[in-house]
Amino acid sequence: MAERRIGIIMHGVTGRMGYNQHLVRSILAIRDQGGVVLSNGDRLMVDPIIVGRDAEKIERLAKKHNVERYTTDLDKALANPDDEVFFDAGTTLMRASLLEKAIDAGKAIYCEKPISDDLDVAVALAKKAKQSGVKHGVVQDKLFLPGLMKLKMLRDSGFFGKMLSVRGEFGYWVFEGDWQPAQRPSWNYRKGDGGGIILDMLCHWRYVLDNLFGEVKALSCLGATHIPERVDEKGNRFTADTDDAAYATFELEDGVIAQINSSWTTRVRRDDLVTFHVDGTHGSAVAGLHKCYTQHRVNTPKPVWNPDQPQTMNFFDDWEEVPDNWPADNGFKVQWEMFLKHVAEDAPWDYGLDAGAKGVQLAELGLKSWEERRWLDVPKLDI
Repeated sequence: MAERRIGIIMHGVTGRMGYNQHLVRSILAIRDQGGVVLSNGDRLMVDPIIVGRDAEKIERLAKKHNVERYTTDLDKALANPDDEVFFDAGTTLMRASLLEKAIDAGKAIYCEKPISDDLDVAVALAKKAKQSGVKHGVVQDKLFLPGLMKLKMLRDSGFFGKMLSVRGEFGYWVFEGDWQPAQRPSWNYRKGDGGGIILDMLCHWRYVLDNLFGEVKALSCLGATHIPERVDEKGNRFTADTDDAAYATFELEDGVIAQINSSWTTRVRRDDLVTFHVDGTHGSAVAGLHKCYTQHRVNTPKPVWNPDQPQTMNFFDDWEEVPDNWPADNGFKVQWEMFLKHVAEDAPWDYGLDAGAKGVQLAELGLKSWEERRWLDVPKLDI
């Protein structure tokens, strides 16, 4: 068994998501476990270099986690032929130009979503990557959540029979920033900085719907700015000029109807911060981030509507939990390992920039549907 190094340029990992999920829980976790085992038994050893604008911040970060390499010079990092992969988890508005530079430098590219706030830019970027021949990928982390993997298993086993509908609930109360600090950065609520929950979350819902329940054919979306004023990280009040909630309905292939509410202005009374309730002719399931509960048609109770008496049935009692029959690793780390194998040995990979462009398309159509107050078809992209 031999070891093989792979150099990874990591940009934007000083932010919450980039730091926690990508640097610490993915790349450094892969480093600490002794790399990724390839199909021939060799180990692929990750060697990250952290890139950022704040020299002191990235130096502290590197020393804290024993990362030997860090720089503020992105162009120099991209020029190093010993680093094969460029990763970006920075701001949405900068992403497309950074990825384009990395493609021109011949790097394999992997990035967070959305890949752009403009569909034409996203499509052009996907085409450029395809024509250049570089390996490319977009984070689609929710597909690797244990709860959603259990939904996929149920679907593949035929548990649902004919799938009928999907109801998704995502969100929680994000504090306004006045009497308690907000749990999300303030740019999320400024349109000019790439904020808005439609742009953020419909990119997720596109790959979840397409991969688990059926390709999206049409949508209707209503956005809202429920909290018009917030307080930023420095204590300054600002006008929130973009959507903090979205209420969307999707028509999927084979007649499946999906409804997903996304909100940073809701208080949670459900099993998890995101849940998907799937109904089919033979059975139903409700999944969160980790757990999944099922109710087969032979175990379905027969409630009777009677508004004159308090409900005597506890509807939660009639569901069975799907067991954890396989070890659950961090979903971001699982996808990182898949992408690194794709780069190193051309292992199968289905999550390229074309998938990222589809997410941008759905978000753009969602905003248009809200503006025009009508249903819109989702055409196939030519990439």
